[in-house]
Amino acid sequence: MSEYGTEVSLEELDRELGWDDEISDDGMDFIILPEGDYDFEVIEFERARHPGSAKLPPCNKAVVYIKITGKEGTTVIKHNLFLHTKTERLLCAFFRGIGQREKGEKITMNWNKVVGSKGRAQVGIRKWTNDQGEEMTFNEIKRFYDPEPTSFTPGEF
Repeated sequence: MSEYGTEVSLEELDRELGWDDEISDDGMDFIILPEGDYDFEVIEFERARHPGSAKLPPCNKAVVYIKITGKEGTTVIKHNLFLHTKTERLLCAFFRGIGQREKGEKITMNWNKVVGSKGRAQVGIRKWTNDQGEEMTFNEIKRFYDPEPTSFTPGEF
């Protein structure tokens, strides 16, 4: 289910527009949440490729879109998960954070269950200067928290 209320594939959302196509997407107001801890939901996931950089060679990457609601409103943070041994601990933290992995457990990443997953994360603020010399600001995920342990005693409700 998309934010538009109907099931839509990424291919349908991400396409070239024709000269005579109708347009209507006003987008969301851009909100910067204060740094802090927030509950989140993964609302979208896509497979992509990292071309390589000074710190990390070319590798697959997962781009997850994380919806967070605070007092200021709702924002969506685009977060990259690089599929490389140099970042394996970050992958493990993400899968622990969405409840698919226990600490120390060896798992196969189940990407089919990522969308709709919920958890808690530390959100930070990153600033940079664009090519026009303007200072820009955006939210980023600093870390994923392990889910709170649930106490369950068989036979008790």
